Amino acid sequence: MLHGLSAREVEINREKYGANVLTQIPPDPLWKKVLEGFKDPMILILLAALVVQVFLFCLGQADWFEPVGILIAVLIANGVSSISESKQEGKASALKADEEARELTKVIREKTLHEIHVSEAVVGDIVYLQAGDKIPADGVVVEGAVRVDQATLNGETEEAEKIPPADSVPYDIKDLLNKHYLYRGTVVCGGEAYMEVKVVGDQTLFGGLALEVQEETRKTPLQVKLGKLAQQISTLGYVGAIAIVVGILGKTLLSGEMPAGVYEWIRLLLNAVTVAVTIIVCAVPEGLPMLTSILLSFQSLRMAKDNVLVRKINGLETAGSLSILFSDKTGTITEGRLSVAELAAGDMKTYRGLKDLPEPLREDVIVGIGLNNSASAGDGAVIGGNSTDRALMAFLMRAQAADWLKKEDVREFQPFDSNRKCSSVTLLRGGREELFIKGAPERIIERCTHYIDEKGTRKQLTEKNLLTAYLNTQAERSMRLLAVAKSGNGEDMGLTLICVISIRDNVRREAVEAIKEVQGAGIQVVMVTGDRKETAAAIAREAGLLSSPQDVALTSAEMAEKSDEELKSLLPRLRVIARALPADKSRLVRIAQELNLVVGMTGDGVNDSPALKKADVGFAMGSGTEVAKEAGDITILDDNFSSIAKAILYGRTMFKSIRKFLIFQLTVNVAAVLTCFLGPLLGENVILTVIQLLLINLAMDTLAAIAFGSEPALKEYMKERPVPRSENIVSRSMLNEIVLGAGYITFICLSILFFPAIRSLFGTADTVYLKSALFATFMMSITFNGFNARTEHINPFVGLGRNRNFIFVMLSILILQYVFISFGGKVLNVEALTPASWLLCLVLAFLIIPIDMARKFFTGRKFFAGR
Repeated sequence: MLHGLSAREVEINREKYGANVLTQIPPDPLWKKVLEGFKDPMILILLAALVVQVFLFCLGQADWFEPVGILIAVLIANGVSSISESKQEGKASALKADEEARELTKVIREKTLHEIHVSEAVVGDIVYLQAGDKIPADGVVVEGAVRVDQATLNGETEEAEKIPPADSVPYDIKDLLNKHYLYRGTVVCGGEAYMEVKVVGDQTLFGGLALEVQEETRKTPLQVKLGKLAQQISTLGYVGAIAIVVGILGKTLLSGEMPAGVYEWIRLLLNAVTVAVTIIVCAVPEGLPMLTSILLSFQSLRMAKDNVLVRKINGLETAGSLSILFSDKTGTITEGRLSVAELAAGDMKTYRGLKDLPEPLREDVIVGIGLNNSASAGDGAVIGGNSTDRALMAFLMRAQAADWLKKEDVREFQPFDSNRKCSSVTLLRGGREELFIKGAPERIIERCTHYIDEKGTRKQLTEKNLLTAYLNTQAERSMRLLAVAKSGNGEDMGLTLICVISIRDNVRREAVEAIKEVQGAGIQVVMVTGDRKETAAAIAREAGLLSSPQDVALTSAEMAEKSDEELKSLLPRLRVIARALPADKSRLVRIAQELNLVVGMTGDGVNDSPALKKADVGFAMGSGTEVAKEAGDITILDDNFSSIAKAILYGRTMFKSIRKFLIFQLTVNVAAVLTCFLGPLLGENVILTVIQLLLINLAMDTLAAIAFGSEPALKEYMKERPVPRSENIVSRSMLNEIVLGAGYITFICLSILFFPAIRSLFGTADTVYLKSALFATFMMSITFNGFNARTEHINPFVGLGRNRNFIFVMLSILILQYVFISFGGKVLNVEALTPASWLLCLVLAFLIIPIDMARKFFTGRKFFAGR
């Protein structure tokens, strides 16, 4: 008899060997996230601009609200992102705490069975294990026998049998296939046993793998691209500042208006530097960090409704840049549970469901798989049994046939025996005993002499070769096969075949469409599974992964034989890895990243955690282990591949929105820089005042961030190729649009002040009035250019109704600019415009839309968008 530990021994062992808890690295506190955010290259540029503005304020060359405005922009941009990520981590922690609170185990202590929390188990505890229990620690079987699902550690779908070790027989605890040692996190599928705990907490295999996932990951594609943009803006700023100072001094020297004394020279230099700094500040897209934060937060909240929890905020934008995705099979591409796919009678007629069977045959099938079954139905769920028996019972329950089972008719039940390869049940039916057998078809069919036809008639079975061919065909489709037969004369006599049942973990219907969509997006999908190669290939063909002779499926052993260079050359054609080991996933991630690909990895087990951590974006399954969820960036709550496709779409939408915003804002900034730079050279030192520039930069940027941050996720984005990791965030097409838009805005604004043909249309030579018209035209032009920036299609208004925030923001900007100019007065250095002048400004500004439509037409853009 097993006595278990005493209360005193429990305390001693806990003190000596430690508690059964896993080390948890707490997430960074909010204040630390905020400080980390200041390392962002765009934020660093803003901080540099802030320092310059503070310096100018101290010299009396800037108003107090100028540095304050930049400071507010920095704090909002950094704060929104940090708070959003902190909230997402809080949600994940709450889910984890809820799951951990339900983790209980049964132990014997002082000869009594107790139910305790998993964390209270200690080395030396005797744990009682039954079907459905999750093993709480690593240990050895001391009594009984169990079958264990170890997929969380090795990815293998086949159940492992565990029995007590013989005294003199050694075994390797590092080999998960040994028959005596049990591992934390694995699940008992059948049988009963007692286990002695040998190691707990971080010393378990589960705990050791959990510690591996805490290494740093590389920068996201967006971080790389924004880093490049920040460098380019910095360079442009330095060059621009020098050019402006040299230009103003050169103009002064060439015009002959030389300063009279030292103070005049100092004032001239100070004015030149002030203009230069003002233009540099204009060149900095301070709204971009704010937009990125708003987008990440907005899309994360939207995705939660689609069963996608973004745990690490940068994982979302990385998902949109994926170029290769390594996906698990079980539960992601497939349903994750065995189910009956087809039934075939002895006459080779096949049926999809129980209700399709003829009545006489149906009765025998219900009895043959319902009572000859180690699982049972209760409270709408399947209880106990191995995976095959659970699938059969679920099949009966879906057809509402489980209630027909008469368990009182059972005289004897023999569970599945690995030597006999079958299970059997003896029943009392119609006043006589009948034996029903269920098991390996090759064993049962060879003993069958007859079969039951659709009328319930017992006929002689002569065409066994047809059955054999059917079995081979189904095996090629990765079906698990069972034969069901009966006999009225004992198990050793001739049997009568009832049916052959095909069972399989079916491919999700929605996964097939999602895989097709992801492949259409230019993303290579590779299925990684612990199944044998034939099964994996069959599933891959059905899922649409293996579709051409050039597609490659490898086993883990075949992959191990290849060098890194050979694997790199093979990678573009790789579609399936079978019999995969944990190390294979990490190697695949490394190889793909060395090719500069953006890598995604799905996983649910502890064995997947290192690869999830190393991948650019890790998709952890909601039903998976907590270690996998900690390692992943995004948790797929419904374990569905289609949800991964949604995450990719949202990520692409976010990247598209950032690019749209950059077109909008860089057009504003370049136009402002050119206008302010060329104005002094043409004879007017101040074209746009500092306050006007501040209104343009802060109000326009902030409002525009909201407008572009609300852009809908369009399916057409999934028809484009992934953006390479090394590609600049500002593409050649974007640059053309920015140059054209900024060039037109600069030209038309300066024309109002300097070109008589345009100036005369306003009917006045008053410089302040003309500058007011220039300011109005500038703001309306960039507002109308927002419609150009929001779509790549020729029609700038396509799909506008799906982003009401955009319409609201643009109308708000038009109203605000009317208020600014009509009532700004001396504060903004403007005069109210007449209705005729407003109309003229509106026409000149609106022309930017047909000009950009022409550009898009000549570059081959489409007129209408997809959905």
